[in-house]
Amino acid sequence: MLLLLMLQRIHVDKKQKKRLDVINKKLGSLRQQLAGSREQADDLDELKDLENQIAKLEAEAAEIKASK
Repeated sequence: MLLLLMLQRIHVDKKQKKRLDVINKKLGSLRQQLAGSREQADDLDELKDLENQIAKLEAEAAEIKASK
């Protein structure tokens, strides 16, 4: 039983690590888009959308890190 619990925990940790990797890649891409969008500053809706996406991903990453 203990072994099963340990294996489940390892599986969850791997899934969390993979999700964090995906989030970090997306954040990098979104931050680059945001920087470019700020330089042009012609579409405020796009700026707000990018900022919202970044905030959501950062919150999800923080939640995953806190659950470890």
